[in-house]
Amino acid sequence: MSDLVKFTLDGRELQAAPGTLVIDAAKKAGIEIPAFCYYEGLSLQAACRMCLVEVKGAPKLLAACTLPVAENMVIETESPTVVDARKFTLEFLLTNHPLDCPVCDKGGECELQDMVFRYGAGESRFTEIKHHVDEKQWSPVVFFDAPRCILCYRCVRICDEGMGVKALGVTNRGAYSEITPNMGSHLECDECGACIDICPVGALTSGIYRYQTRPWEMDHVGTICTHCGDGCKTTLGVRNNEIIRGNNRDRSGINGEFLCIKGRYAFDFINHPDRLQSPLMRVNGKLEEVSWSKALVAVAQKFSEIKAASGKIGIIGSNRTSNEENFYLRKFAQAIGTPHLDHRRTGDIATLLDALSGRADALATAEDLYTAQSVLVVGADLAQQHPFLAFQMRANWRHHQSRTFVVTQGPVREDAFATRNLRAEPGQEIDAVTTLADDLKSSGDLIVVFGDSIRGDSLRKLVSFIASLGVPAKYICLLDYSNSRGAFDMGLIPGDGGMSAPEMLAASDLDALWVVGANPLADAALASQNAFVVVQDLFLTETAQRADIVLPAASAYEKTGTVTNTCGQVQRLSKALNVMGAKPDLDIFHLIARGMRLDLGPAQPDKIFSEIRATVKGYDIPLPVIATGGAALTNPVNGNVPHAAASAALVRGSRDTLFTSGTLGRYSPILSKVMEAPGGLYRK
Repeated sequence: MSDLVKFTLDGRELQAAPGTLVIDAAKKAGIEIPAFCYYEGLSLQAACRMCLVEVKGAPKLLAACTLPVAENMVIETESPTVVDARKFTLEFLLTNHPLDCPVCDKGGECELQDMVFRYGAGESRFTEIKHHVDEKQWSPVVFFDAPRCILCYRCVRICDEGMGVKALGVTNRGAYSEITPNMGSHLECDECGACIDICPVGALTSGIYRYQTRPWEMDHVGTICTHCGDGCKTTLGVRNNEIIRGNNRDRSGINGEFLCIKGRYAFDFINHPDRLQSPLMRVNGKLEEVSWSKALVAVAQKFSEIKAASGKIGIIGSNRTSNEENFYLRKFAQAIGTPHLDHRRTGDIATLLDALSGRADALATAEDLYTAQSVLVVGADLAQQHPFLAFQMRANWRHHQSRTFVVTQGPVREDAFATRNLRAEPGQEIDAVTTLADDLKSSGDLIVVFGDSIRGDSLRKLVSFIASLGVPAKYICLLDYSNSRGAFDMGLIPGDGGMSAPEMLAASDLDALWVVGANPLADAALASQNAFVVVQDLFLTETAQRADIVLPAASAYEKTGTVTNTCGQVQRLSKALNVMGAKPDLDIFHLIARGMRLDLGPAQPDKIFSEIRATVKGYDIPLPVIATGGAALTNPVNGNVPHAAASAALVRGSRDTLFTSGTLGRYSPILSKVMEAPGGLYRK
């Protein structure tokens, strides 16, 4: 405590660490100093002059966003002189700012509007005609209205520093300065929309949300993005049972305000015209619409017949269904006596847990990526495949000067700040990693992040090599989809003598195949021509087209439950809306089980999660953390992991980019509209 700086702020005696900015010290004390250009985590700009404060002994007002606290400093944040200065600043900002609040998308959420109400003059002293410039469309996502811009440069900095893209810059000087995209007339970037959400005014607006509604007209539902495995929270704005926008401006969840294009905009698959809204049954060789009762009775009867005849029923689960649904599906498989249960493995988490041999503290989180002294990335294009984890690494490098080491097949965005970067073909990465031994030994605590090419023996060699360095190390096994980790943890893996997913497809004697939220026949064939195929999905995929019965399922945005991200953190799904004709997978399981007279217990997410906490190793996590929108880290018991050896051969990543997301990405109009789609891995 003796190292703290003592100062006085608005008559209150406070303390803060040396180097703390006055604006941050005030915020910590519950005192708001207004600012437009200042933004936590970004470089200092001192451009807007709204944060001026009065410091005793100083000859003029000083900017709180660049002023560190000093011993015995006396600061006034609301003196008459300060209030007048802020009032005059607002007058200048409004000289050419259009007074179109009633039609501006930022109305009700505009920081300039708030400050004008707080400090502004009732009328302007300027009588000159405002200079008008036509609005520009930079991409399907981003629109720019230059007269509204107050040149705070937040958008430029978040794109450069936060995203590492550098898609925005400033042209001209002085009164003629203007924000400009990197390609002159259009953006070529991640299309993440961070520039829109960070804009304090309505200069940058969303092509999805603009002119649709007002924030107070929507219900705001915080849930987990259904696309990649990072587990970002997205707050969906819902009006009249329709999602209007997505953001996370309240900074809740593990991702703070960060979202990629998929988290912020790719919810639009929900309203795609090809969305299934009625069960389909094959009649005379063609799929025809039938009632739910008819479809469910047919499935229950056929499964019962096959079970009674001791036939083979294969079940392929999903990486996007909730933990509760996956757990219930495993109970269903056990009840009908089939060991043939699996899901698509997108990363070798089984071998990692087995290789760690009992270390309960060896799995890293996204938060750890922000604080670690060094990070090793092996076989992954993080910015494309796991954008939030890449964001955390960039922030760590900017704020804490962390050291980054990259071993990848081709160029990645992390090369720009890497201490060392090496190229290696899939299967040869470990040889390249070993050449970094001296660097890694001297780089402090280490986090190892690896993709799907690191599996089986290669993964065991990696763990053994890192252990030989003698440095504290944690691991992140990258998994592709929103609940790939949960699917593994809930036991969607073959039982004794059970077939894997590829083996089910290749089995000529399979009597039935039940596919839940997956599309294995997109790039494979079903050997058993006479197999009875049931598919639960949102769309008529390649697998659904082969089915005898198709059941329309609800998406993650239309159900409650929990999911587990790639780092093993459990978070809650919250239902945002209803879609006509679709049912949550859990309800479908329950109805089929009831038709087969199977007693699997209550099909209620909360009760099933209680059962998960009691029976699944590592899932006895604190409920209040999840219930309040937080993320609770599981603590899996490592070593002797079932099917660890067999799992490695089954690992096959999706190789999705920022602009693809399996089947859901195919049915997202916004992902197909942006010029960058579909993109590719390991490209500059």
